[in-house]
Amino acid sequence: MDAANVTTRADRKRIADLLETHGIHPTAQRSRIAEVLFAREQHLTAEQVILLLGKDGIRVSKATVYNTLNLFAGKGLLKALSIDRERSMFDSNTQPHHHFHIEGTGELIDVPPGAIEFARLPALPPGTEPVGVEVVIRVRRRS
Repeated sequence: MDAANVTTRADRKRIADLLETHGIHPTAQRSRIAEVLFAREQHLTAEQVILLLGKDGIRVSKATVYNTLNLFAGKGLLKALSIDRERSMFDSNTQPHHHFHIEGTGELIDVPPGAIEFARLPALPPGTEPVGVEVVIRVRRRS
């Protein structure tokens, strides 16, 4: 048995344990989607997940991918980000952080921790309390 197979088995076990810990039954499709998502910290659309799975020869319907992404986000494994009217992205980094959004490409880049500071927040609406602050800085490439 080579080291690659051992690593793959260990990773699949880790993914299954992660899903089960969050109350998600680790079906084959959910596990493969999770393998793509949690390979590293990244921002992906459902379409990008489908393309990445396809590169590995895995066919999954768009509905299954969307349902799985929303399930993972609902269970706290991902952050769903509404960046613009046409696109939702899913962030595998669930810690509070800010983003640069590059117009034209739709790319998201994490802002380094501590790079943004707030002196104060505006007055909150009556009967509410702060949960977090996440800033999206919209930029475009220079011509």
